[in-house]
Amino acid sequence: SIPGQPPVRAQGRVPTGAHRQVTAEQLRARGNALFQAGDHGAALAAYTEALSLSDAASERAVLHRNRAACYLKLEDYAKAEADATKAIEADGRDVKALFRRSQALQQLGRLDQAVSDLQRCVSLEPRNKAFHEALRALGSSMHEKMKAMSCMDSKVEQMFQILLDLDEKDADKKQKAAQNLIVLAREEAGAEKIFQSDGVRLLMQLLDTAKADLMLAALRTLVGLCSGHRSRTAAILAELGAPRLAAVLGVEHEQVSLAACNLLHVMFDSLKEGLQKDFRGKEDAMVLDSSRDLKLLIKHLLELLVLEGASAHGRDNALNLLIKVVPRKSPKETNNSLSLWVIDQGLKKILEVGSTVCGSLGSLPVTENSRMSTSVLLSKLYEDLKCDAERENFHHLCEDYVRSWFDGHGLPGKLRAIQTVSCLLQGPSDAGNRALELEGIMDSVLSLCASVCEAHQLVAVEALIHAADKAKRASFITANGVNLLKEIYKHSERDSIRIRALVGLCKLGSAGGTDFSMKQFAEGSTMKLAKQCRKWLCNEAIDAGTRRWAVEGLAYLTFDADVKEEFVEDKAAMQAMFQLAKSEDRSVLYAVASTLVNCTNSYDHEEPDPQMLELAKYAKQHIPEQHPKDKPEFVRRRVRKLLVAGVVSALACMVKSENPALTNSCRELISRLFLALVEEAEDRGGVVAQGGGKALIPLSLEGTEVGQTKAAQALAKITITSNPEMAFPGERIYEVVRPLVSLLHLQRTGLENFEGLMALTNLAGISERLRQKILKERAVPMIEGYMFEEHELIRLAATECMCNMAMSKEVQEMFLAEGSDRLKLMVLYSGEEDEKLRRAASGTLAMLTALHPPICKRIPQVTVHWLEILQALLLSPSVELQHRGAVVVMNMMAAAREVAEQLIASEMLEILSVLAKDKDKP
Repeated sequence: SIPGQPPVRAQGRVPTGAHRQVTAEQLRARGNALFQAGDHGAALAAYTEALSLSDAASERAVLHRNRAACYLKLEDYAKAEADATKAIEADGRDVKALFRRSQALQQLGRLDQAVSDLQRCVSLEPRNKAFHEALRALGSSMHEKMKAMSCMDSKVEQMFQILLDLDEKDADKKQKAAQNLIVLAREEAGAEKIFQSDGVRLLMQLLDTAKADLMLAALRTLVGLCSGHRSRTAAILAELGAPRLAAVLGVEHEQVSLAACNLLHVMFDSLKEGLQKDFRGKEDAMVLDSSRDLKLLIKHLLELLVLEGASAHGRDNALNLLIKVVPRKSPKETNNSLSLWVIDQGLKKILEVGSTVCGSLGSLPVTENSRMSTSVLLSKLYEDLKCDAERENFHHLCEDYVRSWFDGHGLPGKLRAIQTVSCLLQGPSDAGNRALELEGIMDSVLSLCASVCEAHQLVAVEALIHAADKAKRASFITANGVNLLKEIYKHSERDSIRIRALVGLCKLGSAGGTDFSMKQFAEGSTMKLAKQCRKWLCNEAIDAGTRRWAVEGLAYLTFDADVKEEFVEDKAAMQAMFQLAKSEDRSVLYAVASTLVNCTNSYDHEEPDPQMLELAKYAKQHIPEQHPKDKPEFVRRRVRKLLVAGVVSALACMVKSENPALTNSCRELISRLFLALVEEAEDRGGVVAQGGGKALIPLSLEGTEVGQTKAAQALAKITITSNPEMAFPGERIYEVVRPLVSLLHLQRTGLENFEGLMALTNLAGISERLRQKILKERAVPMIEGYMFEEHELIRLAATECMCNMAMSKEVQEMFLAEGSDRLKLMVLYSGEEDEKLRRAASGTLAMLTALHPPICKRIPQVTVHWLEILQALLLSPSVELQHRGAVVVMNMMAAAREVAEQLIASEMLEILSVLAKDKDKP
């Protein structure tokens, strides 16, 4: 609808140095041409620059009107409305500006104002059929909306009546009403209608019935009401009250507690958005301070941790919520005030859960996961601190808490203090080490290891094991604790104690890591310990919490290649470990992942520099030695045995876990494992079939940078050799694009770049929607960059990827951009010696000339060698290159007379005549 010259394909943004030479009129004409060419972003830039040079009111009004058209195309409706309004203020009879504003208002949901603008258009141009049609469509849309809203009113009322009617005995009817209410709340219009119809008060009544099914319906409906809506969330929080929500979280019914946890998480997210975004508009003006609401909710969660009446899983859910919502998501966020506030207000409450000794008098109800969740929360809070003063405060608070129990509370107090130290050693180990060095703590640990009371001995032995993890304590414990642990292991009559003592010995025995020459124990001792661990692991008569310690032992012992070999031969032990990984006790995840990483050798290991080795020998320095059974052929055999035993389904189950035990470091271990499992192409189909492809997507999007990269590389390997539509069915295929694009970043290795390009080539060849997704992830400039890469395989992969991307209109336009050498590079690559590169480049030219004829005219302008390159393609011994050359020439002949004349004036006609007679190449 913008008047102007014929489409011009080759402009970009206006050069900043040309301001004085270019007039507003020229810029407007350029913007019109760009708009018609479909480059709405560049057109917007041209109009904006023209505005800065224009003083005339009428000229400025036209530019605002044209900018409104650009914003409509770019789907920025608020800005489209603002620009159209400025044009209308200058000329109230500007029908184009009125029509564009009505389109923007319609998209913003302000239908009454949109109708008003359209009616004005009709009165100004009564014969314009387009205006009449738009008004009729909008009127019909409003009528439908009003009808739906009145119908919705009665539906909402009816659903609440059914649910709140105590005499209603039809369970199916109630369940259907509850489900309808939840579904309705997921749609914005439905959520707003429930909210406006006094829905929050009615949902509160459902919560107060204390009936699990009705409470679940209310909580799930509230999730819909709060999702992504800050002002509604604040209003709901004010009406329900934080104490009520915390109380529902602490109920005994596990599903209700989990639903309350989900609601609180959604509320936190909605309120946090208010802190991070600059909101404008009336619905957001109602909310004054989200941080106050956030702190109120967190305060009640912290109080729930120490509330005696709260259920054990309610306490776990509160810890999980605090892990998710308190620490910063990224170090790029500068504000860590929420973590500081939680440390000041609630660190002692968190430590109360961590210090709980199960079975002791007056202890809080906890699950087997509670202490691990507490350690993870403490670790996250500590990592969120930014300076030494903040960390020092954290240490003082922890030490004060440990001392408060250790001094003056007798034996129960000493146990609580030691349990706290254990919890800290599993979390922020710096704080744990400092607490361990407090006077009397280590002596108490060693003396309680010999206690006759099982519960006391358990606490002390576990503390000793966690202390043995830390290098600075390990030497002290090796000197003082090994004999003690051996005594306990040999003479204790309780398996629960013996198994823990064994893990302590395993930790101390694996101090040399994978270094074959540094073994702590006598020959054969490690194998005996591993055999005992496997025996306990397979003994189902022992409780899962105790069997978990057997996996902990194997996580250390499998540094030894002999132990790895025996473990993968023991099918019963592998199955028992996989079953534990799928169990409710999630604290076993890290130990399982560590054991498997050791078995598959998927940890990082650099080959030492031969010169450095010689120097080390000369200086009599220690040189690490590889075990003979850690050679590649042994590793491949172990991987194959793990696959047969069903390792993939166990890993997929571990990834599904929403538990804090699935830490970022645990995710990284699982990513390393998957990469090792898909190393061989023939294994990839089996990995996908058992759920490996699905599990890799979340691993590639969240966790440590190393973990995300390893998962993305595993996805790339699967995408290269499998049919991506089969490996990642439905919408899942679109989720794979972002991880694959991340492999193109410059800090990735050459192999990762290469595999990322190969995988994207496969995806780009599937559909336009996938190509659009790749474009949206800004991959094209990176793909282009790798076309200049020195490494021939990476250069080839980038060119092949660009060939498939060239099926997109946007990419075709890029080849015509002013000042770009893209087309020149493709023509020159078509004449290179590397046949595969020529095939990819000439294939891209064949595609571009067929799909976008203006490119045919440009080819003779980009290089003087264009004719000889095309002739060389046609005279090539390769039929594929001849075919591509013939397609390019055919497209160029059809595109423009002047290009055809140049081709015929050369020897091209003669070459084509010869090829046309070749019956062997139909």
